[in-house]
Amino acid sequence: MGVITDNLDLWVQVVLGTLLLFAAGGALALVLGTIVGAMRVSPIPVARVIGTLYVNTIRNTPLTLVFFAFSFALPPLLGLRLTEPVSITLAICALGVYTATYVAETIRSGVNTVPVGQAEAARALGLTFGQVMGSVVLPQAFRSVIPPMMSVFIALLKNTTVAAGFSVVNLGSIRNYLSERGENQFVVILWVMVIFIVLVLLLSWLQRSLENRWRVAR
Repeated sequence: MGVITDNLDLWVQVVLGTLLLFAAGGALALVLGTIVGAMRVSPIPVARVIGTLYVNTIRNTPLTLVFFAFSFALPPLLGLRLTEPVSITLAICALGVYTATYVAETIRSGVNTVPVGQAEAARALGLTFGQVMGSVVLPQAFRSVIPPMMSVFIALLKNTTVAAGFSVVNLGSIRNYLSERGENQFVVILWVMVIFIVLVLLLSWLQRSLENRWRVAR
C-alpha cells in the first residue's frame, strides 16, 4: 500500500486523467458513432458511402497512428502549440474519432434487429427519415445493443493508456513517474491492473443495471 499512500497526489491525478479521457472520448464517440451509424443505414447513397468510407478507413488504422495524426500532423495545420490542455483535447478527439467507428457498427447491427415493418409504418404516417430513426428505430436499437456497446466502452477505457505515449497524464503514464521516485515498477503495474479491473467491474454492473431496467420497459 505504500506505493499508493506515499504517492497519493499522483495517483489521484492519473486516475482523474483516465476518467476524463474515457468520459469525454466516450461522449464524442457516442454522438459521432450514432450519426455515422445512421448514415450507414440511410436511404441516401452519398451518406452511406461517406459512412462506410469513414468506418473502413479509421477502424482499419491502428489507434497509435490516429494519435500520431492528431498529435503531430494536425497541430501544425491549425497553428496549435502542444500545451497540456491542447494535448488532452487532441487525445480526446483521437479516442472519440477512433471509437466512433465501433459505436457506429454496433448501432448499425442494432438497427438491423428492428423489424422493417415498423420503419415502413412510420414512413407511411409521413415521418421523415430523421424522425423515423430518432423516434422509432434508434430507441429500440440502443436497447438491443447494450452488451456489445459496453464492450466497446470497456475497450475505450483500456485504450486511454495509449495517450500516455503522447504526454497525456493517465494510468498508463504513472509507471514512469513513480520509477523516478524509486518505486518498484512491478508493484505499480499490479496496482494499475487492479484499478482497471475495478473500473471494468463498475461498467459491467452498469451494463446489467441498464439491461434489467430496459428489459422491464419493453
